[in-house]
Amino acid sequence: MKANIGVLFIFGGFFLLADIIYTIWNLIDTGNIEIVGSVGILLSAILAVFIGFFLNMVNRSQGGILLPEDRDADIDDADPELGQFSPWSWWPFVLGLGLFLMFLGLAVGFWICFIAVPLALIAVVGWNYEYYRGRFGR
Repeated sequence: MKANIGVLFIFGGFFLLADIIYTIWNLIDTGNIEIVGSVGILLSAILAVFIGFFLNMVNRSQGGILLPEDRDADIDDADPELGQFSPWSWWPFVLGLGLFLMFLGLAVGFWICFIAVPLALIAVVGWNYEYYRGRFGR
């Protein structure tokens, strides 16, 4: 985590320096400050420093422990098992299609939501109970 904190503070300094150069360059070139770019780059600096500060405070509250990747391990050594995923399952695609149609219905015509909501519900139920029926049943 300490490496991440250091990188975020370096990013914050870089974005702050880039904002100063960008603002001065605009003053020299056009004679006025381009507000959107200057504020956007400044907010990027603030965000990077804010996240670095937050991670630093979390690290301190946990007693300053070193993560495995801070010592001598690879990042993969600290990865936990996230669960079981079915690479052959079509249910995530069906759920994505149902959610796509739901948002399309909100944007184009509300009647599409009447098709999308049952499709999304069927996909959620199908994905949850995929291993309780058929040849994958336990």
